[in-house]
Amino acid sequence: MKITISGLPGSGTTTVAKLLAERLGWKLISAGEVFRRLAMERGMSLEEFSRYAEENPDIDIYIDRMQRELAEKEENVVVEGRLSGWMIKDAFKVWIYADPEIRYERIAKREGIELSRARVETKRREELEKRRYKKFYSIDIDDISVYHIAINSGLFKPEEIVEIILKAFELVRRREDYHKQEQKQ
Repeated sequence: MKITISGLPGSGTTTVAKLLAERLGWKLISAGEVFRRLAMERGMSLEEFSRYAEENPDIDIYIDRMQRELAEKEENVVVEGRLSGWMIKDAFKVWIYADPEIRYERIAKREGIELSRARVETKRREELEKRRYKKFYSIDIDDISVYHIAINSGLFKPEEIVEIILKAFELVRRREDYHKQEQKQ
């Protein structure tokens, strides 16, 4: 089985994906970590690297292709990334969100920057990403209809979100098993 974890910057996708993968004993594939590593290797901020990626589609295409290929090779895997829900087929898909101010505070703390700077940079980054996804893939990141569930990370601790995901995943899996049994009869 495959589970994708997606959401906007600062929503907690990486934290939740790591905890979920640990809990299940599954491999974790994180597009977000790859994007951050590539930005760091080039000595760029995430906003600068997002601008660079907008002019260089090979960055997104590389990350997304690598994510898909790695996920296809795994039987049980958690895949974390902004577009994972769109890119990984036959997966249980989770969208994690939070109020923008909560996300900006988390990003400021994580990056060790002022809240006002995190707010401005994150808004710019999200605008750039939104344009890239539309331009390269015809994906509207605001359309969450591809996801099985959406969870507000401003209301729950990461461990609680993992519990919610596991419960919903089990319910969907049971329903799919039931439908398979019905089709055999």
